[in-house]
Formats: sequence, C-alpha cells, structure tokens
Amino acid sequence: MHFHVVIPARYGNSRLPAKPMLDIAGKPMVVRVFEQALSSGAASVTVATDHQAIADQVHACGFSAVMTRQDHASGTDRIAEVAKIFGWPDEAIVVNVQGDEPLIDPDLIREVAANLEEHPHASIATASHPLHDHVVLLNPNVVKVVMDQAGYALYFSRAPIPYPRDAFAGNQPLPVDAKHYRHIGIYAYRTSFLNTYATLQPANIEQLESLEQLRALWHGYKISVAITDNAPATGVDTEHDLIQVRQHFAGIN
Repeated sequence: MHFHVVIPARYGNSRLPAKPMLDIAGKPMVVRVFEQALSSGAASVTVATDHQAIADQVHACGFSAVMTRQDHASGTDRIAEVAKIFGWPDEAIVVNVQGDEPLIDPDLIREVAANLEEHPHASIATASHPLHDHVVLLNPNVVKVVMDQAGYALYFSRAPIPYPRDAFAGNQPLPVDAKHYRHIGIYAYRTSFLNTYATLQPANIEQLESLEQLRALWHGYKISVAITDNAPATGVDTEHDLIQVRQHFAGIN
C-alpha cells in the first residue's frame, strides 16, 4: 500500500505557544510525531509548517519539512498545498497526522490509509473506537460519530449521539448493546478531494460544532470510518498533557 503522511505544524497556539517546538525528552514534539509516522510504512513523511523555526528544527534532525502559507483556515487546506507542491497524482492517498500526537500508533496511521484504499467511493477515511463511558459521552470536548450500516459517517457531533434517552432519563449506565463511537482525529484523503476541499463553502453545521469534517458531509462527500482497537494515547492540548507525555518518554529512555 502506497500513501504519504503530512504533519501540519502551525506555530501559533493559544494554550501552548510554539507547541510543535516544545521539548519532549530532548527532541521537538513535531519530530517525535515524525518518528512515529515513519514507522507506519508511509512512502514519504513531511511536516507542513507556517514558521521557519519549525522547519529548521525538523531539517536539523534530518527530516523533511516544507513552508506553507500562513493564512490557511485548517490543516486540510495546508495539506492540500503540500500535495500541489509535490505534484502528487489525483489517486494518491495522503494521511493527516496531527502535529501534537507524539504517541500516535503507527498501526493506526496505516489502518486509516488502508481503509480509504478499500473504499473507492469515499473521499476521506477516518477512525473511531467504541465508547462505553457515560461521562465521556457527555463531554463536548470528545467528538462522537454515527455511521451507517456500510461504515460511512452519518454525522459527527460534540453532543452525545446517538442519544440514549432511557439511560439518561433514569441516570443509568449505557446499555450494553449501545453503539457509541468516539471519533479519532486522523484523516486520509485522496489528492483529488484535497484539491476540491479548498473550493467548498464552509457549512453552518461545521461552524456550529467547530468540526471541519462536517463540511465534506454537508457537500455530499463520503467519509469512511474505521473502527479500531488502536485508540490513540494522550495528545498535547494542555500543560497537563505535556507533562504526561514527557513522563512517558522519560520512562522509555
């Protein structure tokens, strides 16, 4: 299977400024992500950044980085620019690996790429894993997804979907046969769709939920959802997350 990995790495971050450059056991965080992506079997791995200092740190470690425009509205738009820079053909599969996931499982990257390859009618593939916790289902920071019988996404939401009416009404645990899935924020695209995405008008539901994948659904594009056991470990969104990840790598070293 042939696929590329692009890691968007934007300098600005309201919680953790210069987040891709934060040190994790002697290496910048984005380099830790790069190393995980290399183990996925990708044909190429590239960091796409808007800041020269990030590119310089990636290059200093012997890895690939390209400069992209600063005005991209999303990581998807940034990846589309990279696909144009390298001239990848329309059928090429490109996986978006977030630059703040230094513990991402290489098997998950490969799994999402394979899912898109196996679903020729899908423009995007992503991943999910079963969710059984009542509190997590209610957490708006946890994105949920509902699929049809063929495994294509029907909707993504920060709300608890599907809504377990009887369980919530009686403050009971989720039914054992309930099918709730937590969305994992990793995406595989065909280059042809990346070229199209930038032309799509933002959708109202995308803006309300603050979930860019809803733009594709709104415009009628299919998203295939892999159900995986390779649930990702902690990403780095807060100072607490950073401490946890640093402790993990300190334990390995």
